[in-house]
Amino acid sequence: MNKVLVIGYVWPEPNSSAAGMHMLSLLQFYTSQGWQVEFASPAQQTDHMVDLSEHGISSKQIALNCSSFDSYITAFSPDIVMFDRFMMEEQFGWRVDKYAPNALKILDTEDLQSLRGARHTAVKGNIDFHTDQLLNSELAKREIAAILRCDLSLIISDFELELLQSAFNIRPELLVHLPFLVDLKAIPSDLPTFDERIHFMTIGNFRHAPNWDSVLYLQKLWPAIKKQLPEAQLHIYGSYPPKKATDLNNPKTGFLIKGWAEDALEVMKASRVCLSPIRFGAGIKGKLLEAMLTQTPCVTTEIGAEGMHGALPWHGKVATNDEEFINAAVALYKDQVAFKQAQQNGLNILYDRYNKTTLSTRLLNKISNIQNELAAHRTQNFYGQMLKHHTLRSTQYMSQWIEEKNANKMR
Repeated sequence: MNKVLVIGYVWPEPNSSAAGMHMLSLLQFYTSQGWQVEFASPAQQTDHMVDLSEHGISSKQIALNCSSFDSYITAFSPDIVMFDRFMMEEQFGWRVDKYAPNALKILDTEDLQSLRGARHTAVKGNIDFHTDQLLNSELAKREIAAILRCDLSLIISDFELELLQSAFNIRPELLVHLPFLVDLKAIPSDLPTFDERIHFMTIGNFRHAPNWDSVLYLQKLWPAIKKQLPEAQLHIYGSYPPKKATDLNNPKTGFLIKGWAEDALEVMKASRVCLSPIRFGAGIKGKLLEAMLTQTPCVTTEIGAEGMHGALPWHGKVATNDEEFINAAVALYKDQVAFKQAQQNGLNILYDRYNKTTLSTRLLNKISNIQNELAAHRTQNFYGQMLKHHTLRSTQYMSQWIEEKNANKMR
């Protein structure tokens, strides 16, 4: 039986973000194998975090830049260590190498943060995004280094999988494409009809920059949609709404900031169309997957749909400009035939690309194959071994310096 230690950037909040939902599905995958799983994080616990004990998962609060982690991981003696985002690998990866050297190291990228950051910069500067911006990015250098130092990285988007191999020359043996794990048997069948649904909606954690930008952009697009559909409203849900968001609430125009949703799927399936004008970001979008699950057609952008549907038709419309977005939103809202076709497209995507059973087998086979040949796998990853060399361990020495500095303050 494997012992799995997952080191989280934050405590999982599956009802607040797609990242939290994805993390919980990974933890459940590990426990479903009969493995012992512990989740550890240096982050502050929240009111909305999932109760991991209900899923048979133990938890541990750990500290940054502190040797207490060394004795902790030595005692726990994991067979597998998974880092949630590359920053956790930077903080704890060298300690894992030193005190649990035989543990398989997995990096859950969630999405390529360097890609998201480069696209955000391009949007703010009103310039086109090019891959060269990534190659010159300090964030990309850190993120790629973490991928190389690990034995396996989970890549949620096939677009990002191809990018890592073509732009950064990452060996495919170090990567596995693992999008959201959907239990196809749990897809709801008793859903409201076209006539029973009403209004537009969108949802997303307000702390996530692409989501906030999307809300602001919807404020720009909404008047043209409202003009053609006077009775329609736009309901905007999301966790952690700041005052600047609630200040946008406008009952007169039907632009309504709803804030927290107790059940995202319930508010999604009650709506007729989901709107998601995402202008920058990375990975794949949890809200759009939820739209497929509830058979709520969605209008989004090329970046919104990126990595989600392959060559299959989108479950709604992928708009390339504002006029297309507005017209598609109105058409889907009014046209029952187009609405039903979009619903079927979404189901086709789910069954073809998000089958939990198929994806779990893919991951399990990858882990087993690497564990069986771990030494050879690492030998072939020369650049990863090079990055672990002591002359390049800036994060280790910085961490030890901070630890010593903190110790001196207490003396």
